[in-house]
Parts: sequence; structure tokens; C-alpha cells
Amino acid sequence: MIAKYLSEMWTAIAPGLGNHLWQSTLFAVVAGLLTIALRKNHARTRYWLWLAASLKFLIPFSLLVGIGSYIGWSHPSARATDGFYYAMEQAGQPFEVPAISYATPSTGSASLNVMKLLPAVLATAWFCGFVALLFVWCARWRRMSGVLRVAVPLRQGREAETLRRLERVAGIRKKVEIFLSRDSLEPAVFGIFRPALVWPHGISKRLDSEHVEAIIAHELCHLRQRDNLSAALHMLVKAVFWFHPLVWWLGARLAEERELACDEEVLQLGCERELYAESILKVCEFCVGSPLACVSGVTGADLKTRIVRIMTENARRKLDFSKRLLLSAAGFAAIAVPVVSGLAHATPSRGRSQTQGTAAVAAEYIYEVASIKPNKSDNPMVAISATPDGLHITNYTPQMLILMAFGVQDFQLSGGPSWLNSEKYDIEAKMDSSVADALIKLGPQERALARQHMLQALLSDRFGLTVHREIKEIPVFALVIAKNGPKMQEAKPGDTYPNGIKGPDGRGSAGMMEGGRGKLTGQGLPIKTLVYLLSLQHLGRTIVDKTGLVGNYDFKLQWTPESQSAASAQQGADNTLSPDSSGPSIFTAIQEQLGLKLESQKGPVEIFVIDHVERPSEN
Repeated sequence: MIAKYLSEMWTAIAPGLGNHLWQSTLFAVVAGLLTIALRKNHARTRYWLWLAASLKFLIPFSLLVGIGSYIGWSHPSARATDGFYYAMEQAGQPFEVPAISYATPSTGSASLNVMKLLPAVLATAWFCGFVALLFVWCARWRRMSGVLRVAVPLRQGREAETLRRLERVAGIRKKVEIFLSRDSLEPAVFGIFRPALVWPHGISKRLDSEHVEAIIAHELCHLRQRDNLSAALHMLVKAVFWFHPLVWWLGARLAEERELACDEEVLQLGCERELYAESILKVCEFCVGSPLACVSGVTGADLKTRIVRIMTENARRKLDFSKRLLLSAAGFAAIAVPVVSGLAHATPSRGRSQTQGTAAVAAEYIYEVASIKPNKSDNPMVAISATPDGLHITNYTPQMLILMAFGVQDFQLSGGPSWLNSEKYDIEAKMDSSVADALIKLGPQERALARQHMLQALLSDRFGLTVHREIKEIPVFALVIAKNGPKMQEAKPGDTYPNGIKGPDGRGSAGMMEGGRGKLTGQGLPIKTLVYLLSLQHLGRTIVDKTGLVGNYDFKLQWTPESQSAASAQQGADNTLSPDSSGPSIFTAIQEQLGLKLESQKGPVEIFVIDHVERPSEN
């Protein structure tokens, strides 16, 4: 049960995690290039760049993409830009839910079991690493807390007086407590929200007043910049993404730039280089480093590199106009690119009128004349027939026409006046002979699509229909492989069937399908055709293929028809039967006869929203 849950969870989060990791890695690479460009400027600027790269691991770009996708554009760009929009979408989301090919138990049960266990193994490994890091850091934090508990507050003396004087110079209003510790840890600022300066007992005897002032000034720089909070945030990043080598490398860069930034500030306050370097070396000689990255000391980073920079490098330059412009452009791009990507995703799917989207097809395949008359009879019978040169519809409501024109189900249609589902019409439509000849030359799938577009154009012309599409997360049925594998027989190359038709994949594969109430038979058909046939059974939800099966299959499905309301559909998803059923429900039949299963999930579904519709114009 746990392995199955972890497998489903992995399938759901793996694509999003992959996208997030590569985006965060790219963000860190860009931040690294910016630090190279700013290598002669202040270290604090480079530190904030590395910190932004670290925090990016906690902030997925999908949040900004989602904001952009909901903004939408009321007047989208021309169709010529659609390729650009879709290219941006594909580049932003290269990882999709993988199509896994499941072998039948007789040929690949061992490999199937390994694939099922892999998510559990990965999740367990991640959790163990996460817990191990938290345990080590909690133990070190308790050690530091213990040191602070037994430390003695310093109210007077050289150290306390120096601290108060430097607080006034630095403009720190909140008084910082200083504690004298008998532990050999280096002078450091401990705490995040109520920081305190821990001063080791006995070190003052080895330091002159100038040394004490330099060290305390260094610690106040850490405190003023809230370096402990920044380090704690990176520790959180490291705990969650411990498996990513870049996260550990970012930690080293943060520690290095953090100490260099404090060194630069102390030198700018007027401290002599030799004196400051000597202060650091004396602390290193007497004390040991802090065990936690979120405890800011004076001996962090590469000591040799720091001393060389302190003694040899000139003053760092402030950011000039060009560097400020570069950073501003980078920050703007970091926010604007994902938002624009969301807009690009929304533009093809939401912003454009569906009737505009089919204008090119409708211009070639249209009905030459059409007669639309209200049907005032009480006869409930409906009829529709497509002749080679026309279309005959009897007793159809406008809502039924819209559903047929766009190939959707009731729950995928939103908006519109109430008369759409109450008034009924008879339609007689005729096409030009040249259009009829062109349709005959198309394959079955292309011909059906062309007739849909012709009906869309008719509704747009005579009913004034305009719609747009939206993507919403709603309950769906996912068609997946059942526990014991598929029971359908895979069609072999060269199989022929009576009354063979061209397959929906357009590759000329022969196949046939038959249907009736409570019965479906298919021969040589792909899974997507089975999904389409099941979607016609009014299950109350859209069906999404997640089997990963490829190729064509022979299948036979029989069930006892029942009311397919949303409630009964949910009941059927749990493989239970209603009291009046004399045979299996469609959900049970799919699992027992096909080796597949309809699982209740949530997923993105295309919703058609009616923007405008009116009663038909005169003939």
C-alpha cells in the first residue's frame, strides 16, 4: 500500500520537480555569471546574488507562470506568433508525465515490480538524507544553546564599552547583549530573531583594544545584515535539496562572500589592514570555528584567501550606472520571463475565440446554404444524418449543437442563456459540390474534424456564437493499468478485419469498432480510440489516458447500463454496484475484462466558455 502511494505521488510530482530543478540550476548559473561581472565590486552585492540563487530553490517559477496564465489577453496576437508562444511553453516545461510502457505479467513482471519499487526507494533515500541533516544541525544548535545558557552577561568592561560605542556608530538602536563564555568557540553572533554576541573567556588577554574593536565591528556587520537569518534559510534549502551538488557549492560561495563583505566594511570604517588581519589570526590561534553556518563568527571562509585580500586588494568600487542597469535588467527578467511564459500559455488556450481558431479550415470547408427552423413539436425524438453533400438535424437544442461542434461533454460547457437547452431547431445544410468532393478525399478522422469546423462556422454565422477556452483543475477519470496488467490482445501487423476502416492514427492501419447499449467491441484500435468511446458513455467526467500503452489492440467490453450521473460515476470508480444492477458496472467491466482501471483524480481539463450567442437569424 505504501509503495503504491509513493509510486502515485512520484508520478504526480516528478515532472514538476524536474522542471523546478533545471530552472533553479539555470538561475544559479546566471547568478554566477553576474558575480563574475561584479568581481571588482563590493562582496555584499555578490553575496545577495548567491543568496537569491539559493532561495530560488524554495520558490518555483510555476507560481509566476500561474499568475501569468490567469491574467490572459483579451486581444491576442496574430496566429503567426503562436509558434513562439508554444515554443516558450515547451521550453519552460520540458518534463512531462512519462508514458510508461507496462509489460504483461507473463513477460515482464520482474521489471514491472522494480519500477513500482523505484519511487519508494527514492523517497526513502531522500527522507533519510533530510532527517539526517536536520538531526545533525539540531544537535549542533543544542550545543550552542547550551553554551549560551551557561554564559555570563557582560555589563561592563572593555568589551561591553566597545560594543556600545560601535552600536552608536553603526546606528543599531536595539541593544545587543554580550555574554562571556568559558567555551573555546570563536567570538560569534548567535540567534536569529534575538541575536547575542558570545565572547570567549580569556581571549581578551591576548588582544589589544584595537583588536577587540576590529573583531566586534566584524560581528556587528553580520548582525546588521542579518546574516544568521540568511544562513538559516540556506540550511533549509540544503536540507530539502541535499541531493543536488549545486546547493552545497552555493553554501561555500555564501560563506566566502559573507566574510569578505564584513571584512570590506570593517576596513571602510578605518581599521588598519595589518591590525585587522592580526586580529583574525589571533582569534584563529585561540578559538575553534562555529559548528553551525547560521552562527556568524570571524574565522569563516578560506582564511588564507581572506588574509591575502585584506592585505593586498584596494578598495572595492561601488556599482556604477552600467552595473546597476545590468542587475535591474536581470531582476526584471527573472520575474517577467515566467509571467510572460504564463501569458504565452494562456494566449493559445484562453485568449483566442475558438471560432477564430478554426477560421482557416472553415474558409475552405463551409456550408453554402442552411435552413434553420424552430421545432415546436412535442416529439422527443432527435435525429441527425450526414450526407455526402449536407447535414440534416431534427429536434436539436443549441446546446446539443455546440457540444457536437466542439466534441465536448456537458460539464465542459459553461455560460450561455437558459434557452440554449430548452429551444429546439431543425437544420438543413447543403455544401457546394467542390467542397463535397474535397471532403470525400479526406480520411475518416480528417473528414470528421472538417465537418466539426463546418458546424462551428455555421453556429458562428447564424447563432452569433463566440467562445473561448480555459484550462481548469477538475475531477477526471484516469485510465491506468490495473493491478494484474492489461488483458487486451495486441493486434499484430497484417491483421485484417471485415468492414475495415482507416485507423484514427492516420497511418492506414485497418480496424473496426462496434457499439451498442452496454457493449463496445474494437479490433486493431489504439488506446486513444478506446478513451474516446468511453468518453461517449456520459460518465460525468473527462477521461485521460495514463496507461502508457502504444500500438493497436482488440477488445470486447460488456456491462450493465446505469445512470451515469456524477454521483454514480464516483460510486462506479470505487468498483461498487448499485442494488438494481444485474451485471457489472462499466467501471468493474473495464477492470475485469480489459485489465484497465478508471481512477478518480484531478487534472487540467479544457472548458469552453460561451461569450456570446443569440437566436438564429432569418433563413
